[in-house]
Amino acid sequence: MSTPLTLRHGPLRCDICPALGGSIAGMWLQDLPVMRSTPGTELRSVRESGSFPLVPFSNRIGYGTLAWSGTDHPLVKNFDPEPHTIHGIGWERPWAVLESTDSYALLSLEHKADAAWPFDFDCSQVFKLEDGALDMSLSVTNQGHTPAPVGLGWHPYFVKRPDAEVQFAATGRWEMAADKLPTHREPHAGLDQATAALTVDHCFDGWGGVLTLRDSLLQVTVRSALSRLVVFTTPQRDNIAVEPVSHVNNALNLMAATGASADSLGVVVLQPGASFSCSMRIEVCAAQEVQA
Repeated sequence: MSTPLTLRHGPLRCDICPALGGSIAGMWLQDLPVMRSTPGTELRSVRESGSFPLVPFSNRIGYGTLAWSGTDHPLVKNFDPEPHTIHGIGWERPWAVLESTDSYALLSLEHKADAAWPFDFDCSQVFKLEDGALDMSLSVTNQGHTPAPVGLGWHPYFVKRPDAEVQFAATGRWEMAADKLPTHREPHAGLDQATAALTVDHCFDGWGGVLTLRDSLLQVTVRSALSRLVVFTTPQRDNIAVEPVSHVNNALNLMAATGASADSLGVVVLQPGASFSCSMRIEVCAAQEVQA
């Protein structure tokens, strides 16, 4: 099992746990946590991490059954007590470290079709700390002999301090049933409000690619070319999940059920040997630097 990696650049530090789903255990500006943070040597579960990769799909596949190309594929239900398959498989597997320096790491994962996901793929993720930011990228390649659906994203949990405010622009929001699966899309302009009383667990689309989370201590800006964003928090939680993703929740089954196109829901269909990549940048600065 690989040991945790600590990346440093200036006042930023990031602990990565390759063996625990290629996850980020924590991220700090000086000693101030940016994400929900645990030192890498102390993290015991990906479900307590600061962030983890979403591959080869994000969010939920309803009731653990993937409908694809006229076939229903039963999947492992991996998030008790939920009845769905959730967040892909990358967060459940150990990743190999291909390269690492003081401020950079390259990890890889190879998957052979199994009960958790019926398609072969390999994936890499890059972490790079630089001035005031963490740059991350994900890339997946179809290693099978038939076209396969893929989706990518990240699941960072940012610290939600009592005075925090969140702001981003969007054009729509997918409403959910009680089973946490999307039912339909409604026009929505995004959020610009305090987080203390906020209850949200939705996928927004038409995201403008920038989200700002600010409080009296920090300003965090999340940037990505991905056009969909899942946001999750409740008043009881001391963190807010901000997840840039490539496709709508349960998109693969929505295609089968509604006849919607892959493009309209963000599903990427990879031909054998083809790849899909995306990136996310997390910019961090002290609140007083913004005010100055």
